Amino acid sequence: MTIPLFDTRTPLDAVVDRVRERLLAAVDNGAYILGPEVQAFEREFAHATGVPHAIGVANGTDALAIALRALGVGHGDEVVVPSFTFYASAEAIAYIGATPVFCDIDLDTYCVTAETVKAALTSRTRAIVAVDLFGNPAPIADILALGLPVVEDAAQAAGTVVDGRPAGSLGTLATFSFFPSKNLPCLGDGGAITTNNADLDERVRMLRFHGSRDKKVFEEVGTNSRLDELQAAVLRVLLTELPGWSDGRRAASRAYLDAGLAQHVALPEPTRGADPAWHLYIVRHPRADALAEALGAAGVEARAYYRRPLHHQPAMQRWAPARELPATEEAARSHLALPMSPVLSVEQVEAVVAAVRQIEAPVVA
Repeated sequence: MTIPLFDTRTPLDAVVDRVRERLLAAVDNGAYILGPEVQAFEREFAHATGVPHAIGVANGTDALAIALRALGVGHGDEVVVPSFTFYASAEAIAYIGATPVFCDIDLDTYCVTAETVKAALTSRTRAIVAVDLFGNPAPIADILALGLPVVEDAAQAAGTVVDGRPAGSLGTLATFSFFPSKNLPCLGDGGAITTNNADLDERVRMLRFHGSRDKKVFEEVGTNSRLDELQAAVLRVLLTELPGWSDGRRAASRAYLDAGLAQHVALPEPTRGADPAWHLYIVRHPRADALAEALGAAGVEARAYYRRPLHHQPAMQRWAPARELPATEEAARSHLALPMSPVLSVEQVEAVVAAVRQIEAPVVA
């Protein structure tokens, strides 16, 4: 039996009837754009995230672009961002006319640090995008101490907690994606922006709706990026499951440790004070691609995510840094995602580790 990299279906089985009921109620209500489901989800997600303000948008990429614009970032400005992350983290910066400035990461956590960010700062830096990569939170408090606004890209980190505070409450603004494979999914595209700042909340709401507060006066060139009413209905149901799903992800990571996986690969290190709800379980191995191929033959799905860092991507090479990014290059070369989901069982974890053990003699990357 194949052990999938993701299991997005099984967690939904227990709630599918509630989802159908909520969707039918939303359809019967007849308010399809920024209606009661979106308004209710925004309130509930803000509460779950530990902030006073949450704003639904169409997807996680729009969330990043709007959050940066709400901070006043635009042409001629620089934004520091890791190179080892999904393309959208930097794409949103370039999309609004700013310049992405790539910084290195900490190899053990895969996240930026205050030190790696500081090395990339210039007089033109206007903001920092700190990515909670694979569900592991960046040290946002340390980065905020540098004195610049921080957008916490929490797209992969719903359910993660740092020193008792949920991911999404740590930066000046935070952004989420609700893509179907995320920790908190919807049934298509969806996203949100969270903040503690009432002025930023008002500005984000204006920018997501054509730069208008009232559909009559248009103060800026905004965009049309609204969380769909039906997706909000789904999210309201699934948000109630997030704590349990997050605990399931944590249990799976502990099972990997208990099964002895660290004897064969380098495990991810939680950021100081963090209790990650792992979106992906990323390990390192000196022959990662060969290991992935062998695991696949043994019925275990495994894959690399960011073999080519962003500063090597064709669209981003014009902004490639002169400085070396050694941890980024090593992470890109040696990382591998192993199966992770809220319902990954101890037996499945032990089967994954047994397959790794059979393929490789113990090594430490």
